[in-house]
Parts: sequence; C-alpha cells; structure tokens
Amino acid sequence: MPELPEVEVVRRGLERWVAHRTVADAEVLHPRAVRRHLAGADDFVHRLKGHRVGTPSRRGKYLWLPLEDTDQSILAHLGMSGQLLVQPHTAPDEKHLRIRMRFADDLETELRFVDQRTFGGLSLHDTTSDGLPDVIAHIARDPLDPLFDDEAFHQALRRKRTTIKRALLDQSLISGVGNIYADEALWRTRLHYDRPTATFTRPRTHQLLGHIRDVMNAALAAGGTSFDSLYVNINGESGYFDRSLDAYGREGLPCKRCGTPMRRRPWMNRSSYYCPKCQRPPRVAP
Repeated sequence: MPELPEVEVVRRGLERWVAHRTVADAEVLHPRAVRRHLAGADDFVHRLKGHRVGTPSRRGKYLWLPLEDTDQSILAHLGMSGQLLVQPHTAPDEKHLRIRMRFADDLETELRFVDQRTFGGLSLHDTTSDGLPDVIAHIARDPLDPLFDDEAFHQALRRKRTTIKRALLDQSLISGVGNIYADEALWRTRLHYDRPTATFTRPRTHQLLGHIRDVMNAALAAGGTSFDSLYVNINGESGYFDRSLDAYGREGLPCKRCGTPMRRRPWMNRSSYYCPKCQRPPRVAP
C-alpha cells in the first residue's frame, strides 16, 4: 500500500490541478468504489454536484478533498491499487475506471479514480473542528507535520511496551510510516525490528525520527516508491525511489554499509528486511 511519500506526491498534484474547482457532475462506474459511502452511489454524486473543492489535505497515509462550502470532505482510500488521475476529457477510459468527476470550467480535464483490485474508494464524511474527516480523527500526526511532538512520541513509545516496528506501524501513535519506510529507517538507525520500545532512550528515539524524516523526504524528492504500475502520481507516472532503497526488497544482496548479505524474515503477514550484523536482534526476546 502507498505510504506517506506516495500519498503526498498525489496530494501535491491534486492541489495543483483540482483545488478550487467546482464539481459539475460525477459518475460512479462501480458500486464498490463508494461502498464506504453508506448512503450509496446516487447520494454520493448528488452531494458533490455544485460544490467547490478546497485544498487537498493529508494526514499520514490518509488523503481527503474538503468541500469549501460545506462541513464535509471526500476521503480517498487508495487501498492496494487505487489511483487518482487528472486526465483530459478526451482521454480513453482506463480499464479499471471506477469514478469520474467533471468540473464546471474550461480546463478540459477531469479527476478519475482508477482501482484494479477495488479495495479502495471514495466516500463523503463530516469534517471535525480540526479539519479532518471524522472517521480518521484518531490518526496521529505524521513525522513531517510541523506540529508533530517528538517528546510526546518518545514518552508514548516508552509506555507502549511493544517492539519498535510494531510501534512505527501503529497509526494512532505515528502516522504515515508503513512497511517499506520502517525497514529503511530502522536500517539507517542500526535497529532490529524486534527491539523493545521500553529500552529506547530519548537520543535513540530522536535519532530514529531523524532517519524517518530523511528517508521520507528523499522518497518525496524521487516521486515515491513504485514496484509496479499500480502506484502512480496524478499524471500516471511512477516514482523511482525503489532504486535507492537500502533495506527493503534486498534479501541476499550485500548490506550497503558492511557487506553482509541482507536477510528477510516473515513478520505480521509481511516481511522485514534487515542486516544481521548492523541490526542485531535483542538479547532477550520481547
């Protein structure tokens, strides 16, 4: 699934090409694409017509389009294969086009939601006083958010009594970090994914946060990480940060720091990639 850098790349594209445009019409081509909008497809379309899209926003991996003249927002669930594309009206429909949104202007482009596996979708939700769709009000700030509190994160980490990679993927603790960037940041910090959070000192926590920010900013500069054609930006282009990964997907390849072959271990229905020399496992099992 896309993580913070990939979602932020899409958000920036939407801000440029969709913000402050008024919805003229919308079309739902597959009911699963609006299944989280419980009132159904017709209601979803009716509530969009005539409303002006505000500045696209993001918290962690969650992306939404506020409707300026209402107290509601369009929340985008990208899932495993969801894509938000800005296309000319004349462009052929994509094979897995699920939702189309046209605008009341003469720019001759429309917003399309394309989703091969139909795990994602769009839905309308009430907006909280903090500007978030109410269904994601519990999501923590992400490490690139200027209001992210490093010290509060450290204290929460110490109280959590879990292991570090589990904590990094807990979106109520810190948002936006997924499997790829967790492995990357842990490699940079020389930490094993099963290191107990109770053992973290304040300097170690701040070091880890620094590496998380560094790797995410590097990924942003490269347009995100793409392993296949399913993650693309709004122009349908793939990111290329996968060429710069130090840990994720490098099983058997030499560690870029010490030359030891990298390892992969099954972890919570995923995989963890690490260097057995640079990232030694904790002495006592957590």
